[in-house]
Amino acid sequence: MTGSEIERLVQMLARLPGLGPRSGRRAALALLEKRETLLKPLIAVLENVESAVIACGRCGNLDATDPCALCVNTKRDGSKLCVVENIASLWALEGAGVFSGRYHVLGGVLSPLDGVAPDDLSISSLVSRAAESDVREVILALSATVEGQTTAHYLVDRLASSDVVITKLAHGVPIGGELDYLDDGTLGAALQARRPA
Repeated sequence: MTGSEIERLVQMLARLPGLGPRSGRRAALALLEKRETLLKPLIAVLENVESAVIACGRCGNLDATDPCALCVNTKRDGSKLCVVENIASLWALEGAGVFSGRYHVLGGVLSPLDGVAPDDLSISSLVSRAAESDVREVILALSATVEGQTTAHYLVDRLASSDVVITKLAHGVPIGGELDYLDDGTLGAALQARRPA
């Protein structure tokens, strides 16, 4: 392999989740060999995404509009608010088709060792949203990690004064598991078997 441009392309591709140096080389080669059908359309899509996609000011999802399509969808159940730690978890639940309410993306989980404190997450806006008259249930759909469960306990305390039922995912989510790695059936079972936090 020659050329610093090609090497930079391989290095950038290798940084993507699920890809390493070998996969990055294969992806770079495929893009370069199919410039007209793969590389140029990909460049156009990436430029469009970079300029058009923004974070929803209400829930934190990524979309080309603010509020996002999920927030403005009148068919969604506004009485249920599902709290997830990141967009990958939201997309996992949406992809499974097991939840028809509204979402709230925290932007991470509490982790003192990594310097993530409550003020670094969108907890204040969650408390405000939970106080809205149409919200009846807040579902804590956080990963079953130590940090995820610590965050869930913290949220239960912060939401205690709200007039909402607080539930969390139950059966099917393994300890140490992350939502975006679970299959649709497991996600559906976990959401259906939720219980008070």
